[in-house]
This record gives sequence, C-alpha cells and structure tokens, in this order.
Amino acid sequence: MTDDDRRDPRGRFGIVTTILALAGLAIASYLLAVRVLGEAPACGPVKGCETVATSEYATLFGLPVALYGVAFSIALAAACLAWWRRAERRALYVAYALGLAGVFAVAYLTYLELFVIEAICVWCVSYAVTITAGWVLAILAVRSASD
Repeated sequence: MTDDDRRDPRGRFGIVTTILALAGLAIASYLLAVRVLGEAPACGPVKGCETVATSEYATLFGLPVALYGVAFSIALAAACLAWWRRAERRALYVAYALGLAGVFAVAYLTYLELFVIEAICVWCVSYAVTITAGWVLAILAVRSASD
C-alpha cells in the first residue's frame, strides 16, 4: 500500500461501498417490480417474504416501501460513485449521512418483521445488510480520511 492509498481511502472503500449500494438498488428494484406486478417475492424455503410483502407495513403513505428503497439506493449509489470516481469528499459525507439514515430505517423495518409481522423476508434482510455494511465502510473511510 502506498502513502497515497493511506491518505485517500477511496481505493480501499470506494468501490466496495458503490457495489453494496448497487446491490441494494437491485434488491429494492426487484421488490418493487414484484409488488407492481402483484406477485410475491421468491423466498425459497424461508417462506416469510409473502407475509411481509402483504402486510400493512409494506406501504407508506400509499406507496410501496420498496419504492422508497429504490429512491434511497439511487441517491446512495450516486454519492458512493461520486466519492469513488471523483474523490468528492462531500459525497463521502453524503454517503455516510444517507447510510446512517438507512441504518435507522432498516433497523425499524427489521423490528417490524421480527416483532410485529413475525415473519422474515430474506430480501429485506439482504437489503439491510447492504445498507449496514456500506455505512460501516463509510465510517471507516471518514476516519481514514481524517487521519
């Protein structure tokens, strides 16, 4: 690792945070697509996705929660990409702030799955993992950038 790599954490974290944001976008897009088509998400042997997808908590203000996930993921992916490709430090801070908000949102949604709906959607859990992991990497990047 060169001295430049130590000072500029983009090389270590930028591509991974971007990939995680794009993975989250793909998951949210899939969930939105199946919702719009009126289908249940493919869940495999777990069998909780349909329960979660048809619960009263699957919409917010009359719109599918997955639509908010898509919009959020587009903004997050744009911030991560700007940080990674253009070394835009403000974009790193935006990715960090979005990630923090996203962690609160997926924590609440996971709480609903576990304790209110009493079903687990593997797609939702996977989305939560992408958001949380991306936020942790943004924390590390912010800390590395300030060293």
